[in-house]
Amino acid sequence: MQLTLYTDYSLRVLLYLATHPNQLVDVGTIATAFGISRHHLLKVVRGLAQHGWVETVRGRNGGLRLAQKPATIRVGQVIRQTEPTLNPVECFDRATNTCPIAPACVLKQALAEAREAYFRVLDGYTLATIARRKPLLETLWKQ
Repeated sequence: MQLTLYTDYSLRVLLYLATHPNQLVDVGTIATAFGISRHHLLKVVRGLAQHGWVETVRGRNGGLRLAQKPATIRVGQVIRQTEPTLNPVECFDRATNTCPIAPACVLKQALAEAREAYFRVLDGYTLATIARRKPLLETLWKQ
């Protein structure tokens, strides 16, 4: 399963904020750290704030920070909320399915089981888990 850039950037923003607890971080700082357009990150940050993972503070000394503890944010949940579709193939969506063999195909069941296994693994990881190598991450961001 390939994630969209929106989800990728969402995870990157959350990871950056998890390694900078109790700080207000400017979107431009995160954009520079990852070599990503500030404009793209602003859209991502709005979405993260709507989901309640990020708190934004306006004004001259504003910025953003995590709205929840990193240990409470599950990677699988972030992906579920930020991906537009989690359907690996067309037949998962009854409204748009045109596959003529769908009623007899076992592949859909196999893919559904694989998707569930994928999320079981990702739900075992929290933001705190993926941010645990903070010193190394900070070194890489400074390059």
